[in-house]
Amino acid sequence: MAENQPQQQQINIELGEKEAEGIYSNLAIITHSPAEFIIDFTRIVPGSPKAKVHARIISTPQHAKMLMLALKDNIQKYEQRFGEIRIEGMPDQQFGFMPPSKNEKVN
Repeated sequence: MAENQPQQQQINIELGEKEAEGIYSNLAIITHSPAEFIIDFTRIVPGSPKAKVHARIISTPQHAKMLMLALKDNIQKYEQRFGEIRIEGMPDQQFGFMPPSKNEKVN
């Protein structure tokens, strides 16, 4: 029976020095077309009227959904270990990552 199971391919991922430093982002702008999702990561600084895109990720709809599910799974694991992540702020907040409205369905 073990002969019929597909072998898992091992992928070696290289992380360069610059990428290992990471990029801080407190705002993501997400757009999509039938063929792709585009996520632009930027940073808003209080008192500054401009924000620069620091990274753009372009993905297929399938990979975008897989990313959402992976994030959801990791957030659940984080909260089980460290407690609930609280989202605080004013309802009229103009910037930052915004949670979906109560009417939006998240799966």
